[in-house]
Amino acid sequence: MGLIKTFCRWVDALNTWVGHVVAWATAIVVAVVFIDVIMRYAFNISFVFTQELEWHLFAFIFLMGAGYTLLKDGHVRVDIIYQRCSPKTKAWINLLGVIFFLIPGCYMVIATSLNFVYNAWVVMEGSPDPGGIPYRFILKSFIPAGFVLILLQGLSLGGKSLLTILGKEIETEGER
Repeated sequence: MGLIKTFCRWVDALNTWVGHVVAWATAIVVAVVFIDVIMRYAFNISFVFTQELEWHLFAFIFLMGAGYTLLKDGHVRVDIIYQRCSPKTKAWINLLGVIFFLIPGCYMVIATSLNFVYNAWVVMEGSPDPGGIPYRFILKSFIPAGFVLILLQGLSLGGKSLLTILGKEIETEGER
């Protein structure tokens, strides 16, 4: 049981750190969008690089922040039944969801994206647009990386759920 608790704490700490990095990226994307809007409407100037930077940052935020969102229980779900369940029943729902949905889904995305990312790195893929960002291959690398973080956080959720089912609670990040 100690190994499960250690793993869960390590994964939670990793995704918390990544969540803080993503928070800074969110502040950066707000600044980039603000500058782009000012440049476009006040000076009638627009740059492909700036527009691509906006969606590159958004993709980074979305992909890398998903594990943190799972950690904070922020993913959308239908809570009509779940919210009325006991902690043990919630733990069973979470454990089964991790085993039958999250793990296979993450595996599928990771496995199918690796060749896609590899090919992007081989050709050092960049923007097809003149003046665009020349490092699209790096952005594509966040696809499997983000899903690895979701997978790890899902395993942590599964471990915590198993501990709850067995009556061996683990203190969460906020309780420490």
